[in-house]
Amino acid sequence: MEKLATRGRPREFDVDQALAAALSVFWTKGYEGASLTDLTEAMGITRPSLYAAFGNKEELFKQALDLYESEKLSYVKGALEAPTARGVVERFLEGAIGNVAGGSCRGCLGVIASVNCSNPDSPIRAEVLARAESSRAAIRQRMQRAIDEGDFLVPVDAEAITRYMTTVMQGLSVQASAGASVEELQEVAKAALAMWPSK
Repeated sequence: MEKLATRGRPREFDVDQALAAALSVFWTKGYEGASLTDLTEAMGITRPSLYAAFGNKEELFKQALDLYESEKLSYVKGALEAPTARGVVERFLEGAIGNVAGGSCRGCLGVIASVNCSNPDSPIRAEVLARAESSRAAIRQRMQRAIDEGDFLVPVDAEAITRYMTTVMQGLSVQASAGASVEELQEVAKAALAMWPSK
């Protein structure tokens, strides 16, 4: 990567690599659990370099969330484009399991950050919850379309079925964080799909 200049001096580190390292720390420890020392050591930079490149810890976390969404949640768009509600759920569950249990960091960054953030008025908690609501809104809209198309076998409410689906995915994240294997998570997904009320 091309080195960026700051006040005439080139940065001596790769910003993308440093951000990826920060993401790993936040994913493992949550926002509050990640100290500046944890972050700078993982990123291989000094505190002044962190502030110069990313602003403060809060801004670094938001950039890490952007990276997480673009890389780790890339399956979401394809899932929403599935032709049926069941297909949407299958793709979401498959993508979620790959994300929360498929690498060195286990669990969902958003779930970890929101659960571990003790201050209900924290701007970080608000940021995470706002992003989660944006995702839920997209799922809710897709479920409403499926309802309108007669895709469900029984009467369902778009909001309720969306909350059910996101609750299952959050549960997978929590179980992955606790050490559940991919196979165990896949069994949970199969059970959820067996009860899914659409074609």
